[in-house]
This record gives sequence, structure tokens and C-alpha cells, in this order.
Amino acid sequence: MDSRGTSHGTGPGVITPDGCAVEFYALLPPRDEPGIIHAAAPSPRASILELGAGTGRVTRALVEMGHPVVAVDESPEMLAHIRDAETVCARIEDLALGRRFDVVLLASHLINTPDEPTRAALLETCARHVSGHGRVIIQQHAPGWFDSATETENQFAGITFRLRDLSRPGPDLLSATAEYQAGDRLWTQAFTTARLDEPALRAALTAAGLGLDRYLTDDRQWLRAVPPR
Repeated sequence: MDSRGTSHGTGPGVITPDGCAVEFYALLPPRDEPGIIHAAAPSPRASILELGAGTGRVTRALVEMGHPVVAVDESPEMLAHIRDAETVCARIEDLALGRRFDVVLLASHLINTPDEPTRAALLETCARHVSGHGRVIIQQHAPGWFDSATETENQFAGITFRLRDLSRPGPDLLSATAEYQAGDRLWTQAFTTARLDEPALRAALTAAGLGLDRYLTDDRQWLRAVPPR
């Protein structure tokens, strides 16, 4: 539940500038992300630039599927957990590798930041690193989630996930606190995130020199964008 620049976190261990707990993400296995990304890539061994890779929970699975991955994160503590891919410690907005990739991956709902200049900078980084026939794969909060979100509690991989303190501070905005508990360790991350309806999404992509190709999941949480052909 990350919305870059509007989050803060608490709990044991290192907390990154955007509120993410390194120890928590080191525990968390991937869900269905690797399969979605692999299926949307232009080839089975497509090169991938993963922006905001964290501790590599998705990175490892993509490498095992045969993809060479360059993992980018601003937190050296996060990147220290990655052993099976090239790593780059940098802010996504500032990244300029001078290289292009078959796939640029922007996951973790980073596109939902309420700060429009930051969103534009994230997408511009995607555009300048994707090859001419490549794909930009993006994860957003499902647009319908903003209306249906309620306080919840569920479990995955032995971790209890809670969503609490929900509020809607403005049009298309949602604020909440995500709480993660593993044994006696407890982390929280408070965040504000912004809904992108399709016109807003298309406008943001177009401004960065990208176009919406298609949605990858029925809930529109995952999508694929492409540079001009």
C-alpha cells in the first residue's frame, strides 16, 4: 500500500523514506505478480527494469522464470536482500541508466501518488528506459476499490494484514493505515492514495510519451502501456 511521498511507517527495523518496513518486506513472498508480468512481457526471456524493487520478492521469481532483471530502489537496506539480479540504488524519478529494456515495471501502486509532478516523473522514467518495441507494466489501485474499501483483516503467508483508519480527504483520494503483524512484530504504514479513472490515466501516460495498450486483469489493477509505434 505505497503512495510515494505521502506515506510514513512505524515498527522494528529500518523504515524507508516512503514508509516501507524493510524487515516486513523481507518476509513477504510474491502473490500473483510474477505470473501477470511474465505473461505480459514481449518474450519469455525479456529484460526487465524493475522500479521500486524493494527486497526483491518479485525480482527473484522473475529471474527464476528466465528474465534478466535490473532492480532499482532508493533504499540500500532493501537492495541488500537481493542476490540474484543487478541492483541500482537510486530514486526512480532521477534514474537515467542510458539503457533500454524490453519491460519496465512500475508496481506497488506508485502511480497512485497524489502528487502529480511525482507521477509524471515516474512515468517519464519508464518512457526513457523502455525499448521501442517494449512494454511498460504498471500496477495501480483498482479504480473501484476507492468506493468499496472498508476496514479489513486477513492473513497471508503467516502475516496478518489490517486496513484501518479509512478516510476520504478529497475527491478521488483515500487515506488509511495498513497494519502488518508477524508474531510479536508489528508494522504500520499510513498513506494517502489517488484514484486514476481512465481519462486521467490516459492523460498521464500520454504526457510521458506512452499509450495505454490494454488492461491485464479484470479489475484493471494491472495494465500495459507502450511507446508510440
